[in-house]
This record gives sequence, C-alpha cells and structure tokens, in this order.
Amino acid sequence: MSRKNIKESLQSFGMKRALSYLDKDPDRNIPRLMSWVERFDREGTIKKQSRVFRAIIDDKDNNWYHLINNVWTDLDTGVRKKFFENFVINATAIGGARQQKAKAEHNCNVPWAILMDPTSACNLHCTGCWAADYGDKLSMDIGTLDSIIEQGKALGVFMYIYSGGEPLIRKKDILSLCEKHDDCMFLAFTNGTLIDEAFADEMLRVKNFIPAISVEGFEDETDLRRGAGTYRKVIRAMDILREKRLAFGFSACYHSKNTESMGSEEFIDEMLKKGCKFGWFFTYMPVGVNAVPELLATADQREYMYHQIRKFRETKPLFTMDFWNDGEFVNGCIAGGRCYLHINANGDIEPCAFIHYADSNIHEKTLLDALKSPLFMQYRENQPFSENLLRPCPLLDNPGRLTSMVKKSGAVSTDLSNPEDVEHLSAKCVPAAKNWKVHADRLWEGSHGCAECAKCADCVGYNK
Repeated sequence: MSRKNIKESLQSFGMKRALSYLDKDPDRNIPRLMSWVERFDREGTIKKQSRVFRAIIDDKDNNWYHLINNVWTDLDTGVRKKFFENFVINATAIGGARQQKAKAEHNCNVPWAILMDPTSACNLHCTGCWAADYGDKLSMDIGTLDSIIEQGKALGVFMYIYSGGEPLIRKKDILSLCEKHDDCMFLAFTNGTLIDEAFADEMLRVKNFIPAISVEGFEDETDLRRGAGTYRKVIRAMDILREKRLAFGFSACYHSKNTESMGSEEFIDEMLKKGCKFGWFFTYMPVGVNAVPELLATADQREYMYHQIRKFRETKPLFTMDFWNDGEFVNGCIAGGRCYLHINANGDIEPCAFIHYADSNIHEKTLLDALKSPLFMQYRENQPFSENLLRPCPLLDNPGRLTSMVKKSGAVSTDLSNPEDVEHLSAKCVPAAKNWKVHADRLWEGSHGCAECAKCADCVGYNK
C-alpha cells in the first residue's frame, strides 16, 4: 500500500470512529466530529466549508441546524451513516485533497462530481426536453460506466450523478455500481415515475443512492410539461421513499410558465411535507433544435427566484442550490470540469449538461486526457466568464463566450439527431442575456458594493 493510501486509510478509520459516536448524542458529538474532520484537513481543502458548518452548529435555533437534526430523526440509520462516510469523508475530505493534488500535477480542472447518462431513453416526453429527440438510440454499457468511476476515483472523485434520458430505466446496472463502489455517493436526476416499493427496498440495501425527483411546481404545472398523471406518480414515489426513511430531494426547472408557483412558499412547504431534504433549481435552457425559447424565464422571474431562494435559506430546513443565481457563491460557472462535467449516453465528454459540444469521447480518451483537451482548457482559461458572478453562464448570460470557446477548441455538436450550430444556439439566448444583465448588475452592485469585489480574495466563494 502506498504512503498516500495508508494516510487516507488512517484518516478514514479515524473519522468513521468519530461518526460511530454521533448516534449516541448528536447535539454533543457533531462539534466533535467537525473537529476530527478539521484535524485531518491539513492542506485546508475544506477550510471554507468548515467555517460555514461551524457557524451552523453553534446556533441551534437556526433552520440549518433543524435540517441536520431532521437527518437523524427522519433517515434510516444505515443510510445516514453511509451518507456521512461517502460524502463527508470520501467525497469531501479525502477526495478534495486528491483533486487538489491532481489539479496541481496536471495543470487542468479536476471535478468534484461527474454527471453521466446511462441511457438516452426516457418513458416521458416532456415539452422542450432534448432527450425526447434521442429516443432509446444511445446508451453506455456497464463496463464503460464502471471505468468512468474507477478513473474518477483515482483523481479524487467520489460523487457520481446520473441523468439521461431517464436513468432508472437502467435500475439493475445502477444498483450494481452502487454495490461495487460502496465508497462513492450516487445521485440521480429522475422523473420519479419508476420508483416503486421494490426499488426503494434496494436503495435501503445499498444505502448510497439518492434520487432528485423532477417537479415543475404543483400538479397543473408538472403535468403541463411532463404529461397528465405525472405529478401524482411523483408524489407516490416521495411517499414511498419517506415511509422507508430514505434520503431524497427534488429537482425543479423554472421557466416562463411556472416560476411564480415554483418560487412560492406553498411549494417549498409541500416539498418539505413530502420529506425532501434538498432542492436543486435550474432555469430552462433552449438547447436542441426543437427547444421552446418561449419557455425562457424573464429577467423579472429570474430575479424573483433569486430573492425567494435566499429567503427560504434563512427560514426553511432545506438545502437548496440555484445553479444560475448562486454563481456568487461558487465563483461563477462550475462546468468544464471545474466542479463537474457531463458524459452523455454516447460517451461524449461535455463541459456541461446544457452544453452539447465536445472534442473528446470516453471510448477514445481517458477522463484525464479529456480534462486536458482544448475545450476543457478553454473553460479553465476563461472562467469566470464575467466579473459579475450573477452572470455565470457562457451561454445564457454572456453572449459569444461559448461560441468563441467551441470554435477555438474545434469542438463539434454532440446531438446525433439534429446537430445544432453553436451560433444558432447562442442567438436564442441573446435577448434573455441582455435583459438579465440589467437586473444582475443592479443586484451585484447592491449586494457587494465595490467595483473590485469580483477580484477580491475575500469575496465569498471566489478563490479557485
């Protein structure tokens, strides 16, 4: 065993022992666990996260502390322990140190998470979704998925996210990979309609799989895009998972037809009532030749979500992330391998789930080679794409930036059905970008107050 592996094994052993004490007295032992984590973080990999978490556990009256307590009262003991082992120890502490070392050694981005599509097939046909165009034409075999995970772990990646298509069409393979790689955390963006009692029991068995179930708001809004009866199936899936004491959350795409509903307190309260522990928020992107640009959220609607989600973070026991409006906390765009990348069902290695261009394929290149490819290096050299971190995206927020990177790198469209010219795609976003800039600049100036803030080392989340 190498010196590095011995050190990591000792770290893991020590923190797992600390975890074993949590169930005896969480209020007393959570701070002790934090001390263990900080003790092993000699390189300061998670110094910022530790500081934030310390502030949470020091104030037992805040909603975040209530969320932590809910993890103890609501979740199966084995699921909870596996989450802390794989997420806190492996993905964050051990994985973070490996990632930093690999970045320095190879001079390229190394992601915290890898998003991959087992299949392009889906049992729904949602309005404006590119997956409906692909049908069941594309898939990655289990050997390829396994290889991606092995390559990722060598670089320090212990967090894997499935998308599609509908990933649960490949239930058996997903569970097999969870079982083999029981040191990793697996999440899936799923429409939820294929979750039943039998699959929930399998989730209890493997313990390291968490679904993020797609909703569009309440019943009317969800069924509008996803088909009649979908919302009731989603709620049934949530009920099953809650009854089994499993961890899950929701994934929500806000657009011009549902933003007011999705950003309402009633919606958040309903998701909490159903047992969600987290919520991922996305905004509609007009990707694909059959996209519906009319679904793009207006600038007013995007600002509404900006304020609502920040308000709920102060009042609701729910972890939320808005992948566009939270750019200020993560130094802008997180794609291009900076925090994550996407591998589609054809094996194309894309910088983002919404950016369907690539110059590498996992069947032809290693993961590390792809991270060093011209397209991913273009991302590394150009991030952040704006000094205003509320305009993070090279497509939706900064016209021309994606076009330039694609052309300089020689990347090509990965849409096998209807390849989309990058200039055509970017043109669809120009009006939205222009309108949002006015709002984003006002919000940025109001919340940060200095022209140099985007360059300031003290700015929240700025340091790479």
